[in-house]
Amino acid sequence: MHRCGSVAIVGRPNVGKSTLLNRLVGQKLSITSDRPQTTRHRIVGVLSRDDAQLLFLDSPGFQTRVGGALNRVLNRTALQVAEDADVTLLVCDAQSWTPGDEAFAQRLTRSRRRLLVLNKIDEVPDKSRLLPTVQRLQGEYGFDEIIPVSARTGRQIDTLIGLCVQRLPEGPRLFESDALTDRSERFLAAEMIREKLFRQLGDELPYQSTVEIERFEELPSLRRVFASVLVERDAQKGIVVGHGGERIRRLSTDARAELEKLFGCQVYLELFVKVKSGWADSEASLRAHGYE
Repeated sequence: MHRCGSVAIVGRPNVGKSTLLNRLVGQKLSITSDRPQTTRHRIVGVLSRDDAQLLFLDSPGFQTRVGGALNRVLNRTALQVAEDADVTLLVCDAQSWTPGDEAFAQRLTRSRRRLLVLNKIDEVPDKSRLLPTVQRLQGEYGFDEIIPVSARTGRQIDTLIGLCVQRLPEGPRLFESDALTDRSERFLAAEMIREKLFRQLGDELPYQSTVEIERFEELPSLRRVFASVLVERDAQKGIVVGHGGERIRRLSTDARAELEKLFGCQVYLELFVKVKSGWADSEASLRAHGYE
C-alpha cells in the first residue's frame, strides 16, 4: 500500500515553520530569518519514501493584525494552504501559547486531521512543564496528536513524519522519487537572495522590499542570474548598496555561495537595486510580482 498527500505547515510568524520544512525534506528549500513574514509564498517540499510520498506545504505566518495589501494576501495564502491539505500541522513555540496561536487554531476546527507541533523543545529547560500545556490544548481543541519537536536539532522529526504518513490517503506518487520541490530554480534563486537581504540588513530595510529575477540562464555546469532588489525610496537604495558598494558586494557573495550549494554548480550572479514605489500597495500589483 502506498500513500500520497499534502501536509500543510501553518502557524503564526517566527515559530520555525520554514526550518521545519527544510528539516522534513532534508534540504534547504524555504528561507529563514528572524524577521516576521520572511516566507511569502506557498512552497512545496517533497519527501519520497518506499511507502509514501509527502508533499509538505510551507506557508506565510498568520498575523492577527492585518494591515496593507501584502499582509492580506499572505494571510489568505496561509489559510488556503491549511484548507486544501490532507493533514494540517499547526506549529507553535513550545515555550508559549499566544493569542496568535489561538486565532489560527480556531480557524482549523473543520479540519479532521490536525496535529499540533510544539517546536523548539531544545529551548525548554524543564520538559516536564510541557505536560500541562499539552493536556490543556488537547482538551480545548481535540488535536489528533500533540507532538513536541525540535526542527533545529531534528528531535522527534521521524516520529512526526510517521504520524503524517498514517493520515495520508492511498495513492500513487505525484512527483518523481528524486524531486524536492515544485518550484523552479529561478524562483529559488530569488528566495535565497531575499534571505541574504533580510539577514544582512535586518530592520534597516523596510518590510516592503523584494527580489525579482530579471534573467535566468541555465547551462550544463553554470547558472547566470541577473536579479534586482526592489525598494520603495531612493534612501533605501543607498542602504542596500552601502558605502562604496560594500553591502551589495557582500550580499552578492553570500547569495552566490548559497546558490552554488543549492544548484550544485558554478553561479554567476549580478545584482541591481531599483526604486519601485508602491509595488506592494495593491493586490493587483502583488499578483503581477508573483504573489498568489
